Amino acid sequence: MDVKFGTSGLRGLVSDLTDAVVADYVAAFLKACPQGDALFIGQDLRSSSPRIADAVARAAAGANMPVVDCGVLPTPALALAAGAAGAAAVMITGSHIPDDRNGLKFYTPAGEISKGDETAILAALKPDAPQTAATPKTQDATAGYAERYVLAYGSEALQGMRVGVYQHSSVARDVLVDIVSALGGTAVPLGRADRFVPVDTEAVDAETRAQLAAWCTDNALDALISTDGDADRPMVADATGQIVPGDVLGALSARALGATHVVTPVSSNTLVDMMPEIAVVDRTRIGSPFVIAGIETVLAADPTARVVGYEANGGFLLGFTAHAPSGALAPLMTRDCLLPILAPLAAARAAGQSLAESVAALPPRFTAADRVAGVPTDRSKAFIATLTAERSARDAFFEAAGGEAGIDLTDGLRVRFGSGDVVHLRPSGNAPECRCYAEAGDAETAKALVATHLAKLAAALA
Repeated sequence: MDVKFGTSGLRGLVSDLTDAVVADYVAAFLKACPQGDALFIGQDLRSSSPRIADAVARAAAGANMPVVDCGVLPTPALALAAGAAGAAAVMITGSHIPDDRNGLKFYTPAGEISKGDETAILAALKPDAPQTAATPKTQDATAGYAERYVLAYGSEALQGMRVGVYQHSSVARDVLVDIVSALGGTAVPLGRADRFVPVDTEAVDAETRAQLAAWCTDNALDALISTDGDADRPMVADATGQIVPGDVLGALSARALGATHVVTPVSSNTLVDMMPEIAVVDRTRIGSPFVIAGIETVLAADPTARVVGYEANGGFLLGFTAHAPSGALAPLMTRDCLLPILAPLAAARAAGQSLAESVAALPPRFTAADRVAGVPTDRSKAFIATLTAERSARDAFFEAAGGEAGIDLTDGLRVRFGSGDVVHLRPSGNAPECRCYAEAGDAETAKALVATHLAKLAAALA
């Protein structure tokens, strides 16, 4: 796997992310993008992250850039702190992918870099960037991130709720416990790991789902919460352990915050299009830079727009000043995990509902997703290109789904059938995987569509 930009940040095998390669990309970022007066650095709990963080700091020092070391913390906490200080930032994380891979997420003082910024970084990339010993300042950026939500939601937002916290190796594993407690809930820590666990909030395996359900039963939980490795994606389960998909959390959060305009990728659940509170839904390619660009377009046309963005993985972006139960929430234009956890839970409690009841009241559209792992990206792209070009190949591959009613090529191949069901195939932008998404009018059909076509996909790509 070559070092390259994916849907969110630079990714590669740890063996390819040498100190020299890291230094070259950091130097190119500092040359090509707005940088402010310092570089804030954060990291996740992967075994390779401390070494890569040191390489980032030495490259910054080599470019005469002061360094602020924020240690292990959630990606949105780093972005919030750097933005408040008018500084650039680099987060060392591979997000949900395995421990043998890692990556860098770059932030200008204005927020996450765009696809245009990525192009500029690649154009500025030159070998043998200077490195020198760094003497960074340190800063606790997690406290301000937690305070943002404690002040906005107040000490009674989760009063009376028992909330499990699946800690695994998430950088948010401690702050989640602290925030649940500060908002009046009873936090129940579960499953803390001493090794890195690659939790993908879009494709939770059957063993983990069974464990979540058992924890909910054994601990009489009202909900169970977690995140991916760097805490920019939420995972939320109801009292039975049933995971609420990220795009459903996004829709619930948009409603709770009073948003009227949503920007979300083409793969997200279309139930949001049916919600009367949401006046406009704009669809993008998959990846937070595309969602951010969509939000910026909306705000350029109408600076007062109540616009939010979210992805199917649950990462949520707030584009306007929203009002929570106890205070205002300023915009945060980076993918966040805490808001799509807290907004649905607090709204359900305020309405006297369980989380499951809140979800059941939404328009009846259901999604499912999974992936074929260990597949070179080029192979996935070639197969999907064949399906895209040849109607007969699509008819054969999708025969179990019924007659084709239309296709969408915004990102990968998304096929809509006469039944209204949807199957979407797309190579991952972050790992050697090919993803399969489905949407239907009931959950079992969506799951069956994924199971059927994932098996066919695995056979075709073998």
